[in-house]
Amino acid sequence: MDVSLAFFPLGLVVFPNEPLNLHIFEPRYKQLINDCKESGITFGILPYINDSIKSYGTEVKLTGIVNDYSDGRMDITTEALRVFKWKSFNNPMEDKLYAGGNIEYISNKDDSSLEQRQVLIETSKELLTLMQIEMEIDENQEFLSYYLGHKLGLSLSQEYDLLTTGSERERINILLNHLSKSIPILQESEKSKERIKLNGHFKYFNPLTF
Repeated sequence: MDVSLAFFPLGLVVFPNEPLNLHIFEPRYKQLINDCKESGITFGILPYINDSIKSYGTEVKLTGIVNDYSDGRMDITTEALRVFKWKSFNNPMEDKLYAGGNIEYISNKDDSSLEQRQVLIETSKELLTLMQIEMEIDENQEFLSYYLGHKLGLSLSQEYDLLTTGSERERINILLNHLSKSIPILQESEKSKERIKLNGHFKYFNPLTF
């Protein structure tokens, strides 16, 4: 059975279970949030990347209105639920200002191993240390790939690739592949900093044997 969902294209990727705060100011999205408030509907965040609306998105629900301004603008809190792919796109939906369409939900397999999760945790900590970022990693997260998806320096397109992958094992492999390329670059950058610091100083080199 087809499921109908309102759409909210944005220049970002939202992962399931992620909290998202939004400032609402366009008339069509003021109407959307009021509809959420009155009838409890959810809506879909569609990533807008490289001047195009992508076909995979994330269903989110309104969890609160922090500020409700006199001109209709709102500051809202939302929570991301699950990934979907749209089958039709109507802009606007009938009798509405905002877009929407029919969707299908994407299954999400939790097929990672404890060993794979641990490798991702340790490698992520290595990257964060190199970047001099102090951050505790919650190792008990059900889907580590979603939890770490915004924290490891992925491009927007890479984040979208993560979103479209329905296997936790494959998503972790995507992140590990990214880390395997990023960490050596950062390590070389740190070495370059040390070499720059040594410029102008007397240097002692061990004699070479050749």
